[in-house]
Amino acid sequence: MDQPLPTDPHAEIRAEVAKLCARFPGEYWRKLDRDRAYPTEFVNALTEAGYLAALIPEEYGGAGLPLSAAAAILETIHAEGCNGAACHAQMYIMGTILRHGSNRQKQEYLPKIATGELRLQAFGVTEPTSGTDTTSLRTFAKRDGDHYVVNGQKVWTSRAEHSDLMLLLARTTPRDQAKKRTDGLSTFIVDMRETIGKGMTIRPIRTMMNHNTTEIFFDNMIVPAENLLGDEGKGFRYIIDGMNAERLLIAAECIGDSKWFLRKATDYARDRQVFARPIGQNQGIQFPLARAYAQMRAAELMVREGCAKFEAGLTPGEEANMAKLLGADAAWAAAEACIQTHGGFGFAEEYDVERKFRETRLYQVAPISTNLILSYIAEHVLGLPRSY
Repeated sequence: MDQPLPTDPHAEIRAEVAKLCARFPGEYWRKLDRDRAYPTEFVNALTEAGYLAALIPEEYGGAGLPLSAAAAILETIHAEGCNGAACHAQMYIMGTILRHGSNRQKQEYLPKIATGELRLQAFGVTEPTSGTDTTSLRTFAKRDGDHYVVNGQKVWTSRAEHSDLMLLLARTTPRDQAKKRTDGLSTFIVDMRETIGKGMTIRPIRTMMNHNTTEIFFDNMIVPAENLLGDEGKGFRYIIDGMNAERLLIAAECIGDSKWFLRKATDYARDRQVFARPIGQNQGIQFPLARAYAQMRAAELMVREGCAKFEAGLTPGEEANMAKLLGADAAWAAAEACIQTHGGFGFAEEYDVERKFRETRLYQVAPISTNLILSYIAEHVLGLPRSY
């Protein structure tokens, strides 16, 4: 079930990532979970091995690998029982700088991100009042000479306490003055080392899983005008441009979770004896696991198709959204089947099932809810009227 296909071009990467993950067993993650602590050692190991710089071009010190390689890295991390959520954002956020940043911005930031000197892990988009209605966000950046003054609030900005840089989406033109509702939003590179305590306040939000998420308040925060990414007012397009890669990579993580749950459950079902027979002999155990496996394989194929389209320079909007939907559903089905297979032991901390169960539930909601994906498919693929 976990063996890579003979034609898998990233089999060697998967094997090496698995070796790295073996250094961070369940006990490591359980302790972090209890303390709600950040996996600094794990992130450092990935950085030193070059995996977080996989998508950064070689000219900027990265590996210059395709999106499918990054997907293989994140899938393997999750399949081995680890969690890439502490660092996955760096992979898809930096693409916005790569595609839309100035030469100065790329030269200044990308080499340092590649070496780990700078961490780009924070993505400031969601707000309390707008949620997924991004065009209704209220955080405002007002131009004042050679800088912008930012006021507003973000929420669910994960890893902000462990990042040096943040990609921030803010309004630069009042909504009622914008020609289109997607206009008037701009993207900025915020050096958090310079702004924390100087117009930026970060407050951690404790959640049901160890996700290191926060809410952020901006009170006359100064951002140099040279940190504007691309053209003023076109930030929404820049953010959307990177979301296909984000969804494909998150889908790969879901596939990894599915594989971990299925391996854990099938191993247990083969060994666990009740009424003088292995519980895996019962169809009540077999069928949910078999269905979850089929769901996982469907998601896996959709990720491959989406990555192939992305790497060919095409826009995989349909594939990326469906991969995220199928991946999240497969991971949740596998999680349900796994905890049910383990019975009471599934709730015991030492088995790691309950921890992974909590972690994988997130992907039904974030970084985009499954309902919004269904709305996208209905409107943009099936041609039905917009529902919201």
